[in-house]
Amino acid sequence: MTQLGAPVFATDLASALESLQATRVDIPVIQPAEPFLDMAGEDLRRRIFLTESETGESLCLRPEFTIPVCRAHIAEGVATPRRYSYLGQVFRQRRDGANEFFQAGIEDLGEPDEARADARAVSDARALVAQFVPGRALTITLGDQSVFEAVVAGLGLPAGWQKRLIHAFGNEQALSAMIARLASPEEAAAPDGAVAEYLASGDARGLEAHIESVMEATGYSTHASRSPAEITARLMDKQALASTRLSARSLEALKAFLTLDVALDRAAGALADFARDAGLDIAAAQSSFEARLSALSERGEDLAQMHWRAAFGRPLDYYTGLVFEVAAGEAGLVLAGGGRFDRLMALLGAQDPIPAVGFSLWLDRIETVRAGR
Repeated sequence: MTQLGAPVFATDLASALESLQATRVDIPVIQPAEPFLDMAGEDLRRRIFLTESETGESLCLRPEFTIPVCRAHIAEGVATPRRYSYLGQVFRQRRDGANEFFQAGIEDLGEPDEARADARAVSDARALVAQFVPGRALTITLGDQSVFEAVVAGLGLPAGWQKRLIHAFGNEQALSAMIARLASPEEAAAPDGAVAEYLASGDARGLEAHIESVMEATGYSTHASRSPAEITARLMDKQALASTRLSARSLEALKAFLTLDVALDRAAGALADFARDAGLDIAAAQSSFEARLSALSERGEDLAQMHWRAAFGRPLDYYTGLVFEVAAGEAGLVLAGGGRFDRLMALLGAQDPIPAVGFSLWLDRIETVRAGR
């Protein structure tokens, strides 16, 4: 049944989604806000519409479908693999367009062959867009969070810096700022003499004892939100981050990686050449990357008509591997996008690892392209 306000093609789209062996699910419009606030990243946190229940629980209007579909799957405890489809309104502030709009999509949960599932997500998204905006030239761009993580790990940066860079992946401005800091570290504010000595010598145990004695002497320990151990760990981490400088060779390697932008049929070779020239062992990430390319070819996709851009990511914290988008027309309006989000399932409470990949279609944008606007 077509929902009020849905595009005229919505019924046909819903049927097309179900024909892809994806069971239609209905997700309540009112959702608990906490999962979105905890897991969907700052980009979404600033855009959702919050309210509160009579009992004080923080609620929100449904800002997207991935998190609630995954929560429902975990709560029901159904067997995997399982594919779900959805079509309905979502509510979030956007830089362009209305704050209430329709989305449709598929979440593919529990498929053990990740390359096959990734390829199916990309292929299905492309085919659906092609079906509902016929005759339009499509631009398909892929990125890979796991390849970026492998490159960052291979550079030998402290864990804190690796987390910062990975968190910024997909936000080019933030990532560029961090790389600039790694090239020329800023002078950190000097701590008091005793703390500075412990930090300089790397004496975590001594620093913790010092902080504990200061807290007890000042009476702060009775109402402190952080323990001496937590404060020590934070100070040591800040010291390591502030003092880290990326070598010229590593800096050039990171910059070279982020400039890679090639047709997908040349992507495996480009990645292998980069790894060899940079002297990085990213074999596991390369293997998964190449398996996905093979799976796409097996589905009959033309890799020469798709692109891999190494710097392409999504500023959402739960993506773990593949990310992709499908755009149309000279303006490059993005009509579909998605990726792999294995980590999300565990964060939402799944007792066992559940591989997960999916994509969303923006129906208002598809409608705009169909209308020739």
